[in-house]
Amino acid sequence: MKLIKLTHPHHFSKQDFDEIVLALGYFDGIHKGHQKVINKAIEIADKLMLKSAVMTFDPHPLVVLRNQKEIDYLTPLEEKIRLIEKLNVDILFIVEFTKDFASLTPQQFVDEYIINMNVKHVVAGFDFTYGHLGKGTMETLSFHSRNQFSQTTVEKQTDHDRKISSTLIRDVIRSGDVTYASTLLGRPYSVSGTVIHGDKRGRTIGFPTANIGVDDDLLVPPTGVYAVSLNVHGKEFEGVCNIGFKPTFNKEKSLKPSIEVHIFDFNQEIYDENVTVSWYKRIRSEQKFNNVDELIQQIAKDKAAAIQFFGQKTV
Repeated sequence: MKLIKLTHPHHFSKQDFDEIVLALGYFDGIHKGHQKVINKAIEIADKLMLKSAVMTFDPHPLVVLRNQKEIDYLTPLEEKIRLIEKLNVDILFIVEFTKDFASLTPQQFVDEYIINMNVKHVVAGFDFTYGHLGKGTMETLSFHSRNQFSQTTVEKQTDHDRKISSTLIRDVIRSGDVTYASTLLGRPYSVSGTVIHGDKRGRTIGFPTANIGVDDDLLVPPTGVYAVSLNVHGKEFEGVCNIGFKPTFNKEKSLKPSIEVHIFDFNQEIYDENVTVSWYKRIRSEQKFNNVDELIQQIAKDKAAAIQFFGQKTV
């Protein structure tokens, strides 16, 4: 996949590109709805024997337009790039979202970022908007096309009558229902981070853990115990994860919960390694125990529950 970063004003013209079928959207999460849009663009490109492309934007428009500092990204940019590449797209355009870019009229956006990129067909979701204040819609796109390209609008994708959206998935993850989030995403929800040094208490009670440090702008499920997998050096290992404040040991609550993964059948040193945690199922909420023995007994039950879950998992 060819990656092209665009900053307004860009200096590309039609002659710089083969003819393109373009999927348009912000695509945070690359969930099932997004996959429908991107796969439709690939399908049409194959049929017309043209290049397939995706155009997305960075940072999130709310960061620029509303000065919103805290965006709980489902897929930070690097993860979004990786997931789009896995879909076998030919070209990925990443447009830097700035106030100048946001001030383009709908016609200017179409002229400079669609027609000027040699796009012959556009695919987007029914609710995609473009141009200043989002005044351009899929209904106005044919008017702004100057008869230079055709378009396909992908209808609303639903699950049990609920629109599959990044907002719904965030709400579901915040509720702890990571199993349903997997259904909406088409894969387990995952977050990447670095293995950091913790208090090393886990190894003293027979359950050594990898303590994962993640960026503050990533969405993490609520406190509790989960069946997870951990990707280390490109290999996937099953485990059980505790997200929480460790109330059995800590009298004062820390500023943010720790993410600790006990990996089954694993004894490597992985400090400072980049890893990815994928959440499959919430086993229970976090609780305080009267003593360490009670905690050890519960962790053993949690581990057994996670092992049983993975033993039954068919996908």
